[in-house]
Amino acid sequence: MTPTPYIIFQGQCREAMTAYAAIFGGEITMMMTGEDMPGMDVDEDKKDWIMHSELAFDGGVLMASDDMMGSNPAMAGCSVMMEMASVDTAKEAYDQLSKDGQVIMPFAPTPWSEGFAMLTDRFGTSWMISGPASME
Repeated sequence: MTPTPYIIFQGQCREAMTAYAAIFGGEITMMMTGEDMPGMDVDEDKKDWIMHSELAFDGGVLMASDDMMGSNPAMAGCSVMMEMASVDTAKEAYDQLSKDGQVIMPFAPTPWSEGFAMLTDRFGTSWMISGPASME
């Protein structure tokens, strides 16, 4: 069994998942709008919001949607952890995700990783980005 993160946005799901696909080199395998969902009564102003999306990349899947029902507050107390193959790819992902976001812990070596950072991106998603485990 493998847990799959599911992120809820407030109308920015399409933009966020497109950015994440570019940052992590993944492929968006599904992007369904509220209008595409059969049998759902969706508010007119949310018909182009995303009802469900999936981003597949090496080693995992990230799922997301917009808050169609208005029942999910901003993400709190949870982060998406991404362990990258190298320090360079981890730093590159950190640089892209932190642009216009809020850095909580800058990218730097730690006792457990050659490079690690914590941040909240411009879409409100909390991330932990890690390079390979430290050899120490």
